[in-house]
Amino acid sequence: MSLSHQTQASALVDVRFTDAVAEITLANGPLNLVTRPMLRALDAALRAVRERSGVRAVILHGGAAKVFCAGSDIREFESLYADASEQKILFEDSVVRTLALLDVPTIAALDGAAMGGGLELALACDLRVARRGVQLGLTESRLGGLAGNGSVRLARLVGPSRAKEMLFTGAVLDADQALSWGIVNRVEDGSALAAARLLAGEIAQRGPLSNRFAKQLVDAAWDRPMDEALSLSTRLQQQIFDSEDLHEGMRAFFAKRVPAFKGQ
Repeated sequence: MSLSHQTQASALVDVRFTDAVAEITLANGPLNLVTRPMLRALDAALRAVRERSGVRAVILHGGAAKVFCAGSDIREFESLYADASEQKILFEDSVVRTLALLDVPTIAALDGAAMGGGLELALACDLRVARRGVQLGLTESRLGGLAGNGSVRLARLVGPSRAKEMLFTGAVLDADQALSWGIVNRVEDGSALAAARLLAGEIAQRGPLSNRFAKQLVDAAWDRPMDEALSLSTRLQQQIFDSEDLHEGMRAFFAKRVPAFKGQ
């Protein structure tokens, strides 16, 4: 049975919960520009997701806009000369970090272009699904700007040489090239959102503890020394063996039925 509940974080970002999947929809006009009001709304939406029990996967998408997100509203820059950190950088990085640190798998569904700060939002998700022909780029250098957190996350995905090429030139890639470089996970001829929903549904059927812990371990592989990451692996493995979910999975396997995981 599919149960759906919608929470409106604001007019700029909507949140919908269907079974164990949360969908966050950007709704800031035809370009979904990253403005301070939109960031506040996204922050509220992420808090709503984090506080809701039972969520096993999250989709972030551009809704009815013609792009996923075209990046920052350049009109805001004129007033930010003296206090950009206070007025924009720190808060924006905090919101993007909150997205990246959600403890469940996250998917960006790209049915339109993801540029600058828009691609930074997508890079903060665990997975990216793109419609064929969609364009992606960290184009800040064309304006003399800088992709901050996006530079770091891009380099971890594609390596330093390709990341530097994209950043130095402000290159725009199509979805197929982004796939070949490892920036997106899947390219779809049809709707990226529909494909992301199928993927999120598949993820939600798996062990929720398994996926939360797997996300921690993959992130630890980048962020921590090898011995520390392996020590974390040992501790999380013990928690899995102590969990009810593993025993439910074994019972379901032998009974040839679908397991009913509870995340415990």
